[in-house]
Amino acid sequence: MRWLHEAPLFAPADRPRDICILRLSAIGDTCHAVPVIRALQRAWPECRITWIIGRTESKLMSLVPGVELLPVDKRRFVAELARLGTVLASRRFDLLLNMQASMRASLLSTLVRAPIKLGFDRARARELQWLFTNRRIAPRRREHVLDGFMGFLDAVGITQHPPVWDLPLPPDALAYARAVIPDARPTLLVSACSSHSLRNWRAERYAQVCDHAARHWNMRVVLCGGSSAIERKMGNDILLHTASHPVDQIGRDTLPQMLALLGAGTVLLTPDSGPAHMAGMVGTAVIGLYAATNPARSGPYLSREWCVDRFAEAARTFLGREPEQLPWNVKIERPGVMDLIEAPAVIEKLDRLMERRTPARQAQSPTPPQVRA
Repeated sequence: MRWLHEAPLFAPADRPRDICILRLSAIGDTCHAVPVIRALQRAWPECRITWIIGRTESKLMSLVPGVELLPVDKRRFVAELARLGTVLASRRFDLLLNMQASMRASLLSTLVRAPIKLGFDRARARELQWLFTNRRIAPRRREHVLDGFMGFLDAVGITQHPPVWDLPLPPDALAYARAVIPDARPTLLVSACSSHSLRNWRAERYAQVCDHAARHWNMRVVLCGGSSAIERKMGNDILLHTASHPVDQIGRDTLPQMLALLGAGTVLLTPDSGPAHMAGMVGTAVIGLYAATNPARSGPYLSREWCVDRFAEAARTFLGREPEQLPWNVKIERPGVMDLIEAPAVIEKLDRLMERRTPARQAQSPTPPQVRA
């Protein structure tokens, strides 16, 4: 069997007509997949793209134009395997891009009839993904997740450009953002929770940053996020500790509405979370809080300079090793790891970011008609 690492899979005159993308989760990683899809659409406008995706993630990625979504309920995976098998039984694709190295995704890939099934190189093909593919992207080491996804474009012969999302927003999402952010006053958005609780920061430290933003920069402060119990509790705790009376929008929007809200804001404060990458899709700066995870691998792609990065300190404190000695995908999700991030360090990032804002940005409409990177 021939594994192609160097030569592109397709010549310019030999383009696939039907492409299947396989990336189920999570929100942040599906955000990273969008530039790949948009590049495919620009290079091969006649191709049809079908995306097998998680059901929750599909609610956001329904915004990607020209893509057929096949949502999968991961909580009912066995039943979904059978259902999707029926859906795909009569379908044929020219190419499968398996962009998720997991056994669940690999099992789904067996339902996709395609002569070329492209996956990660052997080192990154975790959970035996390499057994379910017949082509691999070129090996790369220690790069951002989004850059890793862009390797799929290299493999099919599409010249890479800076990532572009360029998603149209529905009218109800724009109206929601206008209702929360009705004017050009700068706005700090706070999405305080990750889906992994050990990546979360202390509520009282969020409150210190909120109060500084309101007092020193006259910023509107908006708490946002999902409707889970942990997010509601975090929001209540922040409100308890702050004197600046943030607007509480936690659990009050859909994913497209939240994307519009992120696009209308000035800056987002968040740990390693899906909203960090959603904000990148709409070009909004992100102050990311990173100690449990490595921002070089999973930080907000366009806002690395604004991240508060304590990952190296966490590696030394909790693992007794330098970060260079650790596997690239390691996470240091230990109790107390996020306490390595102090509020003054976050405030310093916010001050630097606000000092850099231009008059044009300050006067910018909070609800642009389109989302651009």
